[in-house]
Amino acid sequence: MINDEIMDYIGILAKLELSAEEKESTKKDMERMLAYFDKLNELDTTGIEPVSHITKVQNVFREDMVTKGDEHEKTLQNAPREKDNMFMVPKIFG
Repeated sequence: MINDEIMDYIGILAKLELSAEEKESTKKDMERMLAYFDKLNELDTTGIEPVSHITKVQNVFREDMVTKGDEHEKTLQNAPREKDNMFMVPKIFG
């Protein structure tokens, strides 16, 4: 199933340096996971609809609507100070 070459490649992808013992332990864990996936493939899923979430998902965001967009006067009402239609803020660099 999983050989040392695959383990080395996974280590490169994950940017991990595994000792020989860690490689062997990880290889066994991965083989157990793959065996479990094979076991799941034995299940009869005929007539079962595929899902991406266990609960019904709906979009809770509003639809995008085109607006006038130029509300700078309304926005500048929130400014503590403004000058020439711009926010005035304290100087940060001296």
